Amino acid sequence: MKESHRLELDAVARGDIETRLDQGVAQLGLVPTPEQRGRLLQFLDLLRRWNQTYNLTAVRDPLEMVARHLLDSLSIQPFLFGETLLDIGTGAGLPGLPLAILSPERRFWLLDGNGKKVRFVRQAVMELGLDNVEPVQARIETYRPGLKFSTIASRALAADDILRGPTLDWLARPGRLLLMKGRLAEAQAGIPGLSPASLTIHRLTVPFLDLPRHLFELRSD
Repeated sequence: MKESHRLELDAVARGDIETRLDQGVAQLGLVPTPEQRGRLLQFLDLLRRWNQTYNLTAVRDPLEMVARHLLDSLSIQPFLFGETLLDIGTGAGLPGLPLAILSPERRFWLLDGNGKKVRFVRQAVMELGLDNVEPVQARIETYRPGLKFSTIASRALAADDILRGPTLDWLARPGRLLLMKGRLAEAQAGIPGLSPASLTIHRLTVPFLDLPRHLFELRSD
């Protein structure tokens, strides 16, 4: 790492960032290995540096990034199912990259139509040494995965954007569709063709994040 980047990390109190991450993952009931912890911090630093030029996220404060990006993404770790996961609208690799760091036994495909963001994801995958992640630049309408996924997740897209295309055809049986939402009203928005009995809405508690978070879970058992 260049010395200028080290100085920037000192200025934002790297120790505070590490402490917040350690406390947050503990509150989530997760126990990353020292190598996984290091990769999470490396990913955060890479995101912070790229964000200065490429505007990948509106969040600028590294301490806030810990909660809004790392811990928020990791809050759905207990709901992952099976060995293959597709992250739709991954943006800067969220939630896919933090989840992939903590789940090396799973395979992840990170899908986004934005070339700038997919370039960042590719760089992160290379620098973090993640051999279980495949970045994909494509739109939902044109993507042809050639396989079915045990879990399909999305943090950024609306439910109707996910379900109006071929997404459910990509979901294995059994499988899980996980949509991350904010307020409960968003999570409860009607989805044509789905019975309320087909889904479960979970309230997520994300450490250090004073915002409502919910997970919309659809099972294809």
